[in-house]
Amino acid sequence: MPVITLFSGSYCNEKPVLQEIGARTGYRLITDREIIAAASRLSNIPENRIGRVFSDKASVFNRLTRERERSFAYLRMALAKGLSEDDLIISGFAGQLIPRNINHVLRVCLIADMNSRVAVAGKEQRIAHAEALKIIRREDETCAEWMYLLFGTKDPWNASLYDISFPTDKISSDEIAATIEKSINASVIKLAGRSRTAVDDFNIAARVEIALVKKGHTVGIDVQAGAVTLTINKHVLMLNRLEEELKAIAVRESGVISVETKVGPGYYQTDVYRRQDFDSPSKILLVDDEKKYVQTLSKRLMMRELESAVVYDGESALELAREDEPDVMILDLRMPGIDGIEVLRRVKKTHPAIEVIVLTSQGSEADKKTCMELGAFAFLSKSVDIEELSKTIEAANQKIRQRRAGQASSQTER
Repeated sequence: MPVITLFSGSYCNEKPVLQEIGARTGYRLITDREIIAAASRLSNIPENRIGRVFSDKASVFNRLTRERERSFAYLRMALAKGLSEDDLIISGFAGQLIPRNINHVLRVCLIADMNSRVAVAGKEQRIAHAEALKIIRREDETCAEWMYLLFGTKDPWNASLYDISFPTDKISSDEIAATIEKSINASVIKLAGRSRTAVDDFNIAARVEIALVKKGHTVGIDVQAGAVTLTINKHVLMLNRLEEELKAIAVRESGVISVETKVGPGYYQTDVYRRQDFDSPSKILLVDDEKKYVQTLSKRLMMRELESAVVYDGESALELAREDEPDVMILDLRMPGIDGIEVLRRVKKTHPAIEVIVLTSQGSEADKKTCMELGAFAFLSKSVDIEELSKTIEAANQKIRQRRAGQASSQTER
């Protein structure tokens, strides 16, 4: 049986339409929230961070962790697992990740005239016309960015992206559901052999992508009837070695018949391919109001393959801890506004897994005692040798790895 994907503008009667479709077809509804939750379970990436891919909001640490790329991979895996079932309605952003060659999918768009949407938003939210318009435009921009990322178009309601588009300010929910019910009974979108093969290939591609991402590789993946093609889009000095490594990883995955590699257009650009090393402390945050000092420190750490992000005050450190949760925070004590001790206190209360190394030029023994009691990993002077600081960061990272290994072991035992 077909699968229905539904992508709707905000305030376009989506909920009643979904209820009518479900009542007529008996199809099970899957939302973005469910797919994000499934991807989070597969990856151990928090749901709120996976959900960022839909709003195109990358973590400040993404160049270090490639978390955005990993989130995409696990979303595809979760979606591929979902497509192993029939009789589904997939509502939201995630449904757009289904490859276009899976042709038993009926792609539906709901949209309405802007004046109608503004009127609905104003009534539902009890807000003025201008505020409603602002909200809708902002949400449309998010939709536009998503569609541009996937399909290269800034118009999320472009008719070429869908099989059917409905103006919900002109057609009732019941009429829309009736048209969809009639459409899914058409033989043209039944789950025929070619579409089933495409679903199988989507599953294979998702498994291969996960296997490569786990080893720190990000390449293009195409699967046709089990034959995998990997596209390298960044220059690499030892191409043959990389190709053999990629093939060795991909060929182990279930359903893979063959693997070949090729270079894409990006291979000839100046950027250089680099496998992500997930054993290194990938999310280091430096917090210090002395800009010249902290920028120099960041460069010196980079020379030791310890890359970092930098903020210059306590408020920014707390905001970034809340949104991105670094692994290791290197924290100055004396800063205007929220000082280092208060940052440490709040961070260990809300995000105890963050290992905090205090690095100060003005700390007393009393400060050291306070910081260690609050849970700091180490208390160092700014005169510390860079090698000692590097070893301290690695020790903190080792503690993080051991804790995560213990957590993984506990989950496995359950």
